[in-house]
Amino acid sequence: MSDKVRYEKSERFATITLDNPAARNAFDYDMAMELRRLWNEIKSDDDVVCVIVTGAGDKAFCTGWDISSTAAGDSQKFAKVPRQEAPYSQITALQNRCWKPVITAINGMCVGGGFHFVADSELVIAADTATFFDTHVKVGTVAGLEPVGLSRRIPLETVFRLTLLGGAERMGAEEALRVGLIGEILPAVELMPRARELAAKISEHSPTALARSKRAIWESLDHGLEEGLDRAYEQLEAHADHPDQLEGPKSFFEKRKPRWAPYTD
Repeated sequence: MSDKVRYEKSERFATITLDNPAARNAFDYDMAMELRRLWNEIKSDDDVVCVIVTGAGDKAFCTGWDISSTAAGDSQKFAKVPRQEAPYSQITALQNRCWKPVITAINGMCVGGGFHFVADSELVIAADTATFFDTHVKVGTVAGLEPVGLSRRIPLETVFRLTLLGGAERMGAEEALRVGLIGEILPAVELMPRARELAAKISEHSPTALARSKRAIWESLDHGLEEGLDRAYEQLEAHADHPDQLEGPKSFFEKRKPRWAPYTD
């Protein structure tokens, strides 16, 4: 357990808050393990249909790995381990194969390892004060995983700018919107209300249809078009016998709110 990660449930969605203000919401080993635990809990929690991820305060969303924990010996916990076992491979829903939709609300600086959350989220919104930069190469480390994830959603030249400039130039919210890194900009005070509004709207829909739709889209990116379509079709076939397949049209014609079944993988 880590007291640097806050978890709250509200109606049909939950909020995960990175809360390590001393390190500008950077994550350490214990935070990474807590995030992994939470994503696995969320997988089987029928009360949670959608998740919001954000940072505490108004200065930083997440500034990557907490280097103070490296000085304390945390680096020995993941030295030369397989990528999937490294702490920075445990922190997002996608890394943990949690197929429930995620909204990431960027409330300040997003640096280095913080890009994992951006790269792996379905919807990303940001405060107008948000900034984005990557300092890996500045401190002599390889920016390997985050740029690869980002290259699936923004132009490659933009990925290289973030990577190679090492934080010498920072991307503001307007530029992030222009290149597709985020989908919406809001005044800081409106960020979380908007995130909750989106989460509530998403959570009205079939939990299983949402999860299978998310899975179909993400898994298609791991393959060429034909195989990606075949993988997506597997999700349609899996859903064919699910009760929500009938409940949706039935409730529409009966002019009532649908009674969705719990999510089943």
